[in-house]
Amino acid sequence: MMPQYLVVMKKELTEAWRDGRTLKLLLMFVFMYPALVGFMLHTQIQRGTRTEKTGIDMVMVGAAQAPNLANYLRQKNVNITEQDAMGEAEIGKLLAEKKFTAVLKLGDKFGEYYEDLRPAPIELWFDSSVEKASQRRELETMLREYGSNVAGARLLAHGVSPATLSPLMLQRFDTADSSTRANKSIGFFLGMFFVPALVFGLSLAIDSTAGERERRSLEVLISQPMSAFDLVAGKWLAASALAAIGLAFELGVAHAVLKYLPLEEIGLSWRVDTPTLLLVIATALPLCLMVGALQIAMAMNSRTFKEAQTTAGLVTFIPMLPVFIVPALELNTQNWMYAVPLLGNQTLFQGLAMGTKLGATPYLLACALPLVLAAAAVAFATRRMGSERYVLGV
Repeated sequence: MMPQYLVVMKKELTEAWRDGRTLKLLLMFVFMYPALVGFMLHTQIQRGTRTEKTGIDMVMVGAAQAPNLANYLRQKNVNITEQDAMGEAEIGKLLAEKKFTAVLKLGDKFGEYYEDLRPAPIELWFDSSVEKASQRRELETMLREYGSNVAGARLLAHGVSPATLSPLMLQRFDTADSSTRANKSIGFFLGMFFVPALVFGLSLAIDSTAGERERRSLEVLISQPMSAFDLVAGKWLAASALAAIGLAFELGVAHAVLKYLPLEEIGLSWRVDTPTLLLVIATALPLCLMVGALQIAMAMNSRTFKEAQTTAGLVTFIPMLPVFIVPALELNTQNWMYAVPLLGNQTLFQGLAMGTKLGATPYLLACALPLVLAAAAVAFATRRMGSERYVLGV
């Protein structure tokens, strides 16, 4: 004979399946977050490879005074449009059209100062409101490199080695492979993948408690020969099951998106294998149980359906704060992070994706507090369900 709480769970899941709103919400979040992360990374890839494919479009005023500089920039894939003279108003109007990254203007005495070995006047005009900041920085780097080359040639002409100006030679070696760098760089996105777990079962949790209470159907369930715990546990497990199912599908879609994107174009890669992904999903199950229990408890502690939507929504908002705050503070990974719900899953996923040997402690910490909170919330909800004042709305 099937336990009574499983009967209630089956009943709630069947009603959720028939309710198109719950399924639409689940499907929306299953695809929305992976699509958002994929779009952001795809945009980054396009920006990172745009210069190599199309070059940088720039206007150069007075290019005849510095033919070597113009040739150097062309070799760096800079498309130069030469102009004889342009005023400030003309330059501003040209940049407002957003066709060119910048205007490089050589001063009238550029050639004279250059021949006298004095700093030659040169101006770089740009519009900071145009989304071409990365190309402008590349131009500035090219100009600095060209200046360094000219300075070195001048020193050699006077019998001085350019090495005199560089008493130290710093060599940098990064031992991290592309997979480690990738997962460190997109660690923030990994936390976003767990956020939908807070939403998948929210509708079911509210409708099966506050909603049934307003429709007076909860009285019918209470009159059945079953304990308050079985009734609460069935609703709790149904909400948690939706959260777990939605999270599993969402992480699977996200994994497929990251595997499909050409992350190598920006020096990254995604090498998370299926066993690692399954381990992450299994470790996130206590989070789903905690979320379902807290949403059930908050909804049952509300007097009306609208109040339940507000209070249960707090369960969705509060765990998200550490996920955004901790990465912004750039803190080193510490054990207490694994114990914080949602943040612990993000930190654990990032460590696994980077190939870090975590040991048993992170897994225990990631599961302990969510399970404790889930047990406390279920106990509170059971007590409320056993109260006639709550059920009857007295």
